[in-house]
Amino acid sequence: MIPSDVTPFALTDDRLRDLALDALKHARSLGASDASCEVSESTGLSVSVRKKKVETIERTRDKGLGITVYIGKRRGNASTSDFSEPALRQVAEAAYNIARFTAEDSAAGLPDPDTVQRSPRDLDLFHPWDIDTNQAIKLARRCESAAFAVSPQIVNSEGANVYTSSGHFVLANSQKFVGGYSYSRHSLAVSPIARDATGMQRDDWYSSSRIADELASPESVGEYAARRALARLSARRMQTKQCPVLFDAPLACGLLGNFVQAASGGALYRNASFLVDSLGKSVFSDHITLHEDPYLPQGAGSSPFDEEGVRGIKRDVVTAGVLSGYFLSSYSARKLGMQSTGNSGGSYNFEIRSSTTRRADDLPGMLARLGTGLLVTDLIGQGVNYVTGDYSRGASGFWVEGGEIRYPVEEITVAGNLRDMFRNIVAVGNDQVVRGSKVSGSLLIDGMTVGGA
Repeated sequence: MIPSDVTPFALTDDRLRDLALDALKHARSLGASDASCEVSESTGLSVSVRKKKVETIERTRDKGLGITVYIGKRRGNASTSDFSEPALRQVAEAAYNIARFTAEDSAAGLPDPDTVQRSPRDLDLFHPWDIDTNQAIKLARRCESAAFAVSPQIVNSEGANVYTSSGHFVLANSQKFVGGYSYSRHSLAVSPIARDATGMQRDDWYSSSRIADELASPESVGEYAARRALARLSARRMQTKQCPVLFDAPLACGLLGNFVQAASGGALYRNASFLVDSLGKSVFSDHITLHEDPYLPQGAGSSPFDEEGVRGIKRDVVTAGVLSGYFLSSYSARKLGMQSTGNSGGSYNFEIRSSTTRRADDLPGMLARLGTGLLVTDLIGQGVNYVTGDYSRGASGFWVEGGEIRYPVEEITVAGNLRDMFRNIVAVGNDQVVRGSKVSGSLLIDGMTVGGA
């Protein structure tokens, strides 16, 4: 780790703050009724190796300033990566001129003052990784070598990657809100390819964390990815049928993402979601709770405030299957006649829980609960219609009988309707993974259509 008195940034937090306030001052001097400004800086390293050879080395150092200017209910936005005084004036003027010629929008404007986070808490999100290029290359090679060492049937690789990024920002607006923080993200990934007489199969795995020391070892990531690829060899097609489907934990996080999209203000005020007018109604099985916590220390999806400076809400979005809240920004909340939930930018540490989850409900335990049906481990395509809830995606995975995996399957589709899928969740596993801002174990859903031969 980098010592606390050493920073990877070229600009101080105070400098970012001064730049944001200067840009706001320029906007107000032009006649803006309100304005907001975000100034950010980030640095990163990404190293990829394939079959022990270095493929890419990318070092990044980015900075940017974006300003939104309001003239009454008209809004304009502009951005720049030039932090000189003339550039600040020019970007404020550009945003102002855009606002002048933009149509009025009754929902436009800064957040309501009583929703803004005035006392942001420190969530311990900044843990930079003191790693140089050579060290990153060695880690990536260890990860890929571990995959190759599992079996001679691991014959190729799409590569291994080590990634680290750190950034900081300041957000300010003309309501005297000023806030910002530093953050870090790190990951280690590999994609091995296995082969047998029937052909080749690939799979992947990764570990990510804000804290480098909490990443899984390169060897464990490589070995697990290789075993996933090997398990897919000799995959078969299957006949079309109705059966229960078990989504493994990473894919279950994707289903949570589908729910967030459908319950987001932008889709709701456009009437482009099957969850319109669903508050207070049962939308999940009654054993399901969906919990959101923006303030989880060191959490992958944590933030002391949203992209507008609005405080988030630690809450149950769904309680005993009943929808009790949406994901709203200030704009979408006004369009719906509601108040912002502090979700401009998405959800926070959004987790699915079940009152029926048992200690034994790891993946083998969930296979036992599945009995006979399909375990899905990979999805292809974007076949989700949020207006109707219709869901149909290409898939591969494993056919399960008697709670035991019998053989891998591919070239199939899984289909249903999200409204029915959410209500038909039978069980949630305790094999939790974190993928971005979503947290889930494997999900067992009854009554889906599996399309095959």
